[in-house]
Amino acid sequence: MVVTQEDAPGPAPDAVGPVHEEIRCRGLVRIFAADGIEVQALQGLDLTVDRGELVAVVGASGSGKSTLLNILSGMDLPTAGSAVVAGTDLLAMTRRDRVRYQRSTVGFVWQQTGRNLLPYLTAAENVRVPLEISRTGTRDERAARVADLLEMLEVGQVADRVPGQMSGGQQQRVAVAVAVAGSPRVLLADEPTGELDEATSVEVLESLRAVNAGTGVTTLIVTHDPTVSEHVARTVQIRDGRTSTEVLRRTEIDEDGAQRHVAEEFAVLDRVGRLQLPQDFVSALDLRDRVRLALEDDHVEVRPDERRGRTGEGR
Repeated sequence: MVVTQEDAPGPAPDAVGPVHEEIRCRGLVRIFAADGIEVQALQGLDLTVDRGELVAVVGASGSGKSTLLNILSGMDLPTAGSAVVAGTDLLAMTRRDRVRYQRSTVGFVWQQTGRNLLPYLTAAENVRVPLEISRTGTRDERAARVADLLEMLEVGQVADRVPGQMSGGQQQRVAVAVAVAGSPRVLLADEPTGELDEATSVEVLESLRAVNAGTGVTTLIVTHDPTVSEHVARTVQIRDGRTSTEVLRRTEIDEDGAQRHVAEEFAVLDRVGRLQLPQDFVSALDLRDRVRLALEDDHVEVRPDERRGRTGEGR
């Protein structure tokens, strides 16, 4: 486990951030209240995604990942903190700004295949809808754009079929084409494989990777499925409303000239020095209540508080 500190301090709420950052969240808090009970879905979450990156955000149900996606898509507002996407301050948008943002800055793919496509239109017609709304290019250019996207996502053969005549995987790949038709800066996918079998899920994930590579659109996939991590170079784990760990994947050439894949896990250190230890680390050493810290020359040592077991303190 390697600890990495996120850059600090964060920008002011109206700052766009460094030019290479497409998504920048700092100290996001979201509190839901009902019948006098408050639930804190996000508890000071920090996240940075660079332009053109393909990132998976993974977390169990209730971890806050769907709340994060709703904020990034402009469908919800945080209770506190800042969120800037493609230079747009999400907390400062007017209603008209929000419509423009959702129409041209972000594309969205829902988990439920039925929510992504109009059931009475063919695949090609569905992809053409956002182009017609934005009046992008000439009629011939729009038709060429539709054909190119369907071919890129390997669903050109269903161009003339309505959703009811497609498989679930085909529907999701057409949905991706719809989401990127208007050339958004950011593509958000909410559990895009949640209703698919394993083999079809792989096809959809590879399609998302192909679109990311082919168009350069910054892509954020939110999922509870840890196998999604195998298809992206960077995975961010959310636990209890905060980013807890990241896994970075890379390819190396060893001394024999053979190619090998390396996955390295990092703990995420926020701006005030907090980090979440992985649960298996905590369980293995029975860490509870408090721990001992020691600063060494090149690392920080974390050890259980031995006195707790001897004196009953901290129980």
